[in-house]
Amino acid sequence: MKPADAFRHCPKCGKSAAEAGRAPFLCAACGFLFYFNPAIAVGAVLLAPDDTVLLIRRAKDPHRGKLSVPGGFVDAGEVAEDALRREIREEVGMEVERLDYLCSQPNQYHYRGVTYQVLDFFYLGHVEQKSAQADPGEVSEVCWIPRGQIILEEIAFDSVREMLRSFLASPRAGQGANTSRSEGNGQK
Repeated sequence: MKPADAFRHCPKCGKSAAEAGRAPFLCAACGFLFYFNPAIAVGAVLLAPDDTVLLIRRAKDPHRGKLSVPGGFVDAGEVAEDALRREIREEVGMEVERLDYLCSQPNQYHYRGVTYQVLDFFYLGHVEQKSAQADPGEVSEVCWIPRGQIILEEIAFDSVREMLRSFLASPRAGQGANTSRSEGNGQK
């Protein structure tokens, strides 16, 4: 189910929706208009001096047991980089000051029967020490994997897989690629 499917009545006037699931939602009775914009999430490739990448094994659904990068949803009023620093602190107990933008990827987050549209922003962070400590409520395992040994089929989300595929193939990997999905097709 998509979030638009939940709108069976207008939240403003209460009238039945003529077209449940229509996006954006437009009430024929009162003209109320509601857009279903994507949620924003962030993730980080944390690179150690020995060229290993920190991946986490997810402790909860969706994709429990699969690998991903540290990250999560941006809260209302929060700057993306601050949200990512918070998520890194919460999930693996590390402080990362400098974050360089890598790319953005669209994503679908399937949770409790609802498919949320998400736009993921990815950053590169360099860490000097492998001092990560997993928060057992979020992360079942912290893995430092050599860049050349990351198996993309073990990665939880399509967006993270695509970002890692691009990151690992980039001659600038480790420097902050500043690329987006639209690079190469003439769009910005």
